[in-house]
Amino acid sequence: MRELLQVSGLSKSFGGVRALDRVRFTLRAGEVHALMGENGAGKSTFMKILMGLLTPDAGEVLLEGQPLRGQNVHEVLRRGIAMIHQEILAVPELTVAQNMFLGREKDVAAGRWGWVNDRKINQLAAQLLDQLGLDLAPTTPMKYLSVAQMQMVEIAKALSNHAKVLIMDEPTSALSDREVGTLFRIIQDLKRQGVAIIYISHKMDEIFAIADTITVLRDGTYIGTRPAAELDQSTLIAMMVGREINDLFPASTAHRGEEVLAVRNLTRAGYFTDVSFEVHRGEVLGLAGLMGAGRTELARAIFGLDRADSGEIYLKGQRVLISSPREAIRRGIGYVSEDRKALGFVPGLSVQQNLTLASLRSHQKGGLIREQSERTAAAAMITNLRIKASGPDQPVTYLSGGNQQKVVLGKVLLTSPELIMLDEPTRGVDIGAKFEIYKLINQLAASGLAVILISSELPEILGLSDRVLVLSKGRPTALLSKAEATQETIMQYAMQH
Repeated sequence: MRELLQVSGLSKSFGGVRALDRVRFTLRAGEVHALMGENGAGKSTFMKILMGLLTPDAGEVLLEGQPLRGQNVHEVLRRGIAMIHQEILAVPELTVAQNMFLGREKDVAAGRWGWVNDRKINQLAAQLLDQLGLDLAPTTPMKYLSVAQMQMVEIAKALSNHAKVLIMDEPTSALSDREVGTLFRIIQDLKRQGVAIIYISHKMDEIFAIADTITVLRDGTYIGTRPAAELDQSTLIAMMVGREINDLFPASTAHRGEEVLAVRNLTRAGYFTDVSFEVHRGEVLGLAGLMGAGRTELARAIFGLDRADSGEIYLKGQRVLISSPREAIRRGIGYVSEDRKALGFVPGLSVQQNLTLASLRSHQKGGLIREQSERTAAAAMITNLRIKASGPDQPVTYLSGGNQQKVVLGKVLLTSPELIMLDEPTRGVDIGAKFEIYKLINQLAASGLAVILISSELPEILGLSDRVLVLSKGRPTALLSKAEATQETIMQYAMQH
């Protein structure tokens, strides 16, 4: 295959901290090349250099044999490199076609007297959507599309730029299994057209399903490049983290104790119906199901974020009415949302301020915050969870995804919960940080907490849960013991309705 992109000796430092150190990388036409590494390995810096957002300190990037240096994003796009970001960058009020050609309207569809020819833009958009096999009207406002459909529009937009190199950053983080299948079909079509794809994901099964070649970075340095067919999961993990993780899911030492939470016939119209279960101290109860099964909505109702229409909630045998998150926290319930950036932390605040945000009352006296008490609590949590930060005053937005997730967990733990609900706790987190979070979940159960784990990754559910409650379209279809729970059994019940 023809080499499209050649990177050699690429280095970049920020304030004395070396983010990339003599990295090399080769990408061929019609190839899916996975770029792997823990958070902080240098992947984002590398991508920003390729897209013209950063200038390297040293090294060379060649696109089809020509240097790619000192060029801005528009020039990089013009030369054929495009990126599908993890967070969709769309204007909701504009149509699909308008988003696809935003900023380039006059270049592609200039009409008389300087007006934009909307009909031509719609025609061009329809051709690109048809090329990808997408049944979407180009005149549909983006706000009415699903996340998956928005992502497909971003791919179409990249193709409208005549992209030769397409960078995909965690493209399946918010997609259902069916939508992932559609994306993979489109990737195979793009390969046949000679488009080269740099694929970034923390999901091992995806990497081995779609990648032809894998390159690993660790701490900003190049570790190696291998054909995907020559690697297995344990070897790839060892390359990424610098050590073998022989057992990704540590053995649990927890003992099941008294009942903490019981839910009876809980219903919220349109989301979940007649859900009943209980969870005990020292137990991890997994909530499994396909996207839209009602798992997150059930957790939100228990935590008081949404109100159930009917049903009962019992805490340690006593019936309770939880009308708000404040009430839930007061009663010993903690909740880690699936969207940490929107609901988990405040980007403008420091690590310490985020950690103590939900437990400030315990650090107050006479209406004033006792700074030493707050700092002591935050420092202890930073140490206990091994949060990698320059200090408690570092803005949380500058931490890696795994460390941001630890801050969100620490914030909840400082409220001293007896029950903690974890919704997709490892989404967008690298394999090393995942392992630490798995150990923490086991430690929480061993310390006597009741844990409800919601995850779309069945290996997590199977590896961590003592029992598994399966939901299908909002209805409970099975409550499985650890011995009964297998991927096949869970999927069978998840698709029952």
